[in-house]
Amino acid sequence: MTKHKLFKLGAAAALTVTGVSAITSLKTVRAANFTAIKRVKINYLPGKGLNIWTNYNKGKFMGYRAKDGTIWNVAETAVDKKGNLWYKVGTREWIEARYTVDVGMDTPASTNAKTKDKVTNVSTKKKTSKKTTPKVNNVISLGTVTKKSTKKSTKTKSKAAKVKKAKQIVDAAVKKTSKKLTTKKVASTQASSKAGAIVALAKQQVGKPYAWGANGPDSFDCSSLVQYVFKNAAGMNLPRTTYDQVKVGQTVYQKSQANGQPVSASNLQVGDLLFWGSESAPYHVAIYIGNNQYVNAATPEQGTILQTMTSYFAPTIVKRVL
Repeated sequence: MTKHKLFKLGAAAALTVTGVSAITSLKTVRAANFTAIKRVKINYLPGKGLNIWTNYNKGKFMGYRAKDGTIWNVAETAVDKKGNLWYKVGTREWIEARYTVDVGMDTPASTNAKTKDKVTNVSTKKKTSKKTTPKVNNVISLGTVTKKSTKKSTKTKSKAAKVKKAKQIVDAAVKKTSKKLTTKKVASTQASSKAGAIVALAKQQVGKPYAWGANGPDSFDCSSLVQYVFKNAAGMNLPRTTYDQVKVGQTVYQKSQANGQPVSASNLQVGDLLFWGSESAPYHVAIYIGNNQYVNAATPEQGTILQTMTSYFAPTIVKRVL
């Protein structure tokens, strides 16, 4: 059984484990002193525990959970590859910061803070503790109950520097995450606004005549309608011909890649470009406006019309340019 040195702050945060065949004798493992940079409270789900991991990047679940509502000391902070903030609460024990809230360094300690999966007879011994400073000496006993002692330390310049640096790391991580969310929200709002403008302008062209090679605004062919609408509604400069337009954006659907199944409206978004023919030789393009409908400059006889998609005349390629 691996010996884990946790930095849990508590009057009696020791873990008692019995009934485990791997434990043949009672051993106490003492962790080195450390300076807590902050203190947090687990804010997960009532009655549930937060998983403790071996690392903040692709770590493994250790079988232990931090109970909801308990208070923990934080030794380090880190940000994973996805931009999520993590707190180190032991020699190699990490918890996700998003499931915690900051508390004051003088917040009363918690007890019975940790639970372990697949282990029977887990208990804790509770004792009244004196008020402590962030410097903590942690003790874990395997197979018996031990008490957790604390030592009062003098504030030094080194400690102040560490706390300041840790705070800067936390602030930077929070700022980075907030910036990402704001950027995504702004991008989503802009795309939605452009899509609405594209739909409105495309509908305004319905009824205008079809003329091969025409560039609008009085008449269009299929690709010039797309170019005109996107430029004037969204400020986007798309290529002039279907051969070049089909090369733009993300491929949402391609019949050859979808086992011949027709595209579903549930997979489409307003502003998607619908193509007929192959990717190397498309012969028609239209603008999807939602509700299984599209606007296109169809034929010289039909002109620019609004149509509903059918399995009989379904697009073979869908490109997303917004």
